Amino acid sequence: MNTHASVVDVQGFIDDHRFSPYQWVVFVLCFLVVAADGFDTAAVGFVAPSLLDQWHISRAALGPVMSAALIGLGFGALVAGPIADRIGRKSVLALSVFFFGLWSLASATATSVESLTILRLLTGLGLGAAMPNAVTLMSEYAPARTRAVIVNAMFCGFSAGLTIGGLSASWLIPHLGWQSVLVMGGAWPIALAAVIVLALPESVQFMVLRKRPAARIAKVLRRIADDTKLDACTFTARDTRDAAKRQSSLATIVSKRFRTRTILLWIAYFMGLVIYYLLTSWMPTLFRDAGFDMRHAALITSLFPLGGIVGNLGLGWIMDRANARRAIAVTYLISALLVLAIGAHLGGLDMLGVLVFFMGTAVTSAVTSMSAFAASLYPTHSRATGVAWMLGVGRSGAVVGAFVGALLMNMNLAFGTVFSVLAIPAVAAACALTVMRVCERGDRLGQDDGLDRDAGAIAAVRGEPWAH
Repeated sequence: MNTHASVVDVQGFIDDHRFSPYQWVVFVLCFLVVAADGFDTAAVGFVAPSLLDQWHISRAALGPVMSAALIGLGFGALVAGPIADRIGRKSVLALSVFFFGLWSLASATATSVESLTILRLLTGLGLGAAMPNAVTLMSEYAPARTRAVIVNAMFCGFSAGLTIGGLSASWLIPHLGWQSVLVMGGAWPIALAAVIVLALPESVQFMVLRKRPAARIAKVLRRIADDTKLDACTFTARDTRDAAKRQSSLATIVSKRFRTRTILLWIAYFMGLVIYYLLTSWMPTLFRDAGFDMRHAALITSLFPLGGIVGNLGLGWIMDRANARRAIAVTYLISALLVLAIGAHLGGLDMLGVLVFFMGTAVTSAVTSMSAFAASLYPTHSRATGVAWMLGVGRSGAVVGAFVGALLMNMNLAFGTVFSVLAIPAVAAACALTVMRVCERGDRLGQDDGLDRDAGAIAAVRGEPWAH
């Protein structure tokens, strides 16, 4: 090969090499960012009883505190995506993780519901900005053949953080007070931000898009595979050519070409989060109201996130080998069947536990896999925005899920009726994904089946070289 005339497609290069130790560094750091979200979610729940006792307030008064971070997460994602597509994924990720930690530390000094609500909102803004950039960066460093399972495995960090948060809070609060949980939740991200600055690379696709020096791009690629063919190469990426002629990232995802997929993506993710957050917020109460004691209600509920870990890896594996959109749609339909089955079956504790485990497998994996799917739908210059706006808009589904759960509890509906209602958003999400395919038959954008695999995956399957 004539190296003087070679052009290296950076995504093709990543696709054609094994997942290197350097890419594992990217994975671990992004995993820890997601784990910070899980830790925060568990920690604030454990802190709440202490606040009720020390501040002598009602449960209703803590409502704004509990929802402030979710609202911040949504707005943080909406703002961070377009900024990351302009200045880089790494920069926004490092800054957002740092400020998330800083505001969490500040939350430990709160002395009133009002001050804690504001600080939790600011904490959510930082974390909301971090999440879509972790997804985007990981997806751009993962080979196309294993991208979905790697991104979904990264999201297992949420369950890990959830577990660490619960275990830490159970020891810290009795010994050091509720403030210690927020201090730990702040110190961890601040230290992580420093490591991100030192060890995490910028996306090579983004560097190509922004015409960074070839030597800088080659340096990163050599850490993936030290190949002499990278000397004196010109670097390109399939969907970054003629980027100067493109619209802004936000204008792109709502343009005529992408509008349909964007809206339907938002609907599917929104509906998924309605189910997920209603279940995680109210499942113990539902089982208690159905006649189970608190011990068994907590035990059954704990099977839900455990099933999610298995589901994330399993559905990611399927998405890398089949039509990703169809796989998620089918998983949403399975979720609908499982919630109906749980609503109809209360006879045996063992069978109920099995059903809850599989429900966690289906619901969690469907929601989680939407991020990897979203990253495959947009070109590099608008990918972070596409993922971020799906996460931002979808976060309102989390708020709606918690609110609808409270409404259903107040209506004193039967156990089976509540679970039957959850089948509606699951079917709606599956329908949105199905309609997405029907509406976009003619829109290829270099993706297999019009949606689910990028040109890098096609090249890898066909055996096309990464340099030519």
